[in-house]
Amino acid sequence: MANIKIVIAEDHTILREGLKSLISPHEDMKVVCEAGDGHEAIRCVDKFKPDIILLDLSMPRMNGLDAIREIKKINEPTKVIVLTVHKTDEYVRACLQAGAEGYLLKDAGYTELLAAIRSVMGGKRYLSPEISSTVIDGYLEGRKAGAAITAWDTLSHREREIIKLIGEGYKNKDIAELLCISIKTVEKHRANIMKKLDIHDVSGLTALAIEKGIVTR
Repeated sequence: MANIKIVIAEDHTILREGLKSLISPHEDMKVVCEAGDGHEAIRCVDKFKPDIILLDLSMPRMNGLDAIREIKKINEPTKVIVLTVHKTDEYVRACLQAGAEGYLLKDAGYTELLAAIRSVMGGKRYLSPEISSTVIDGYLEGRKAGAAITAWDTLSHREREIIKLIGEGYKNKDIAELLCISIKTVEKHRANIMKKLDIHDVSGLTALAIEKGIVTR
């Protein structure tokens, strides 16, 4: 009987199905829910209370970092293994600080996927070997703890949602409908974002969203 309940949150259907096909043959694992964006991932966690969620870092509507925080609020015992192409110190630290227990690169093999799941279920952290030891040591030793706060760090959860949607090409009206808020509220958030970041056009916001990994092109 399966005893490890797993949610797969990945916006690319082929990758999602591929992960499921790798996991399903194992009798001690069961994929209980699949999600194509951050909001769906949160709903899956809320409904099924999984042991593990394999979470793509770059998804529509809500980015992976915000999803990690929300997942931990909804069901703290759910262990998060991030799936990503990003190898930089910034992304690793941000995910671990948000509450992730694992950080798995998307070019990982079948054996590594299973190792990550079993390691995290055993109460350990798992980080792909390709991530340099200096990145891991830098986080664990807290060398970056005193790093200066950037303008990006001052953005609220809602502001990050809006800059992601702007970067994906949504207009104010579309954003208002997606987030169930008024157009005036969207306009106010948009003005605050531009002021905080000192960016004054959509192309600039989109470029930053891509740079931060919350929008892919």
